[in-house]
Amino acid sequence: MDRLLAMQIFERVANEGGFAAAARALDISPPVVTRVVAELEAHLGTRLFHRTTRRVALTEAGEAYLARVRQILQDVDEADSIASAHTHELAGRLRVSTQPVLASYVIAPLLSGFRQRHPGIVVDIDVETHRNPPIEDYDLTLLGVGAGFDADIVARKVIESDVILVASPDYVVRKGVPNAPADLVQHECLRLKQPDEPLRAWQLWRDSSPKNIIDVHVEPVLIANHTDTLLRAALDGAGITSIALDIIAPYLARGEMVRILAPWITGQLAMYAALPSRKFIPQRSRVFLDYLVEHTRAQNDKALKVLSESVEH
Repeated sequence: MDRLLAMQIFERVANEGGFAAAARALDISPPVVTRVVAELEAHLGTRLFHRTTRRVALTEAGEAYLARVRQILQDVDEADSIASAHTHELAGRLRVSTQPVLASYVIAPLLSGFRQRHPGIVVDIDVETHRNPPIEDYDLTLLGVGAGFDADIVARKVIESDVILVASPDYVVRKGVPNAPADLVQHECLRLKQPDEPLRAWQLWRDSSPKNIIDVHVEPVLIANHTDTLLRAALDGAGITSIALDIIAPYLARGEMVRILAPWITGQLAMYAALPSRKFIPQRSRVFLDYLVEHTRAQNDKALKVLSESVEH
């Protein structure tokens, strides 16, 4: 027996003053109403209604039970409303987990605009480097992964972008630009190292022919496991580094960085937003994710336009 359903049917019989009227109000058959109330009485071990051919009236036990049932059903409705508000209202705390590079170059730049659009939402960000982030603990978990990412999680792809070579205009003026991948060995290169992995040759290929990979063994002047460090050094003219287009996009659009060796790339990455569940996604999570996609892709489009215009000229 579904006790909550039985309470709801019992209350409606009491309110309507009869089994047939309750059945019409609930849009179920009268025999179902009669059976559920009988099962409830058997479960409680007492009669809840006096039944006659003309009317149905509550017993003393029924009166006492109805008072408690009404309070219980009211509490249930209030609990549903509170939970629903967290799902539908554009307010409350949005818990986001992300990697350091995404926090600095993707999330932080969009927060002001998002807050102006949705001032009732408090964004609570945890910045951590996790191999296996606790997705179930957050409303959204942003992941920077390889373009071929495939995992058994609920996730939406935000953007996929090439990893390109860049340098500052000052470096280009001072050192010139390589004309072919092999020329990189003559330049000051800044390399990102991965945890527990040896530094390998730079692999370059054209997006149009991904199987034609060229390995370039450079002797970097700076090695770091921190994208912020490499980007800051590159902005100051320290050398050539590789970085995902969606991260470097604003700097390219402002002319603070220029692309090197177009159309060669050194990789392809994707950013995903993982969700703890496919069902009951809070509306605040939906609007933040939509804004993230809108903002990130707009920045990417600006960068692609700048790159296209630089090639034309």
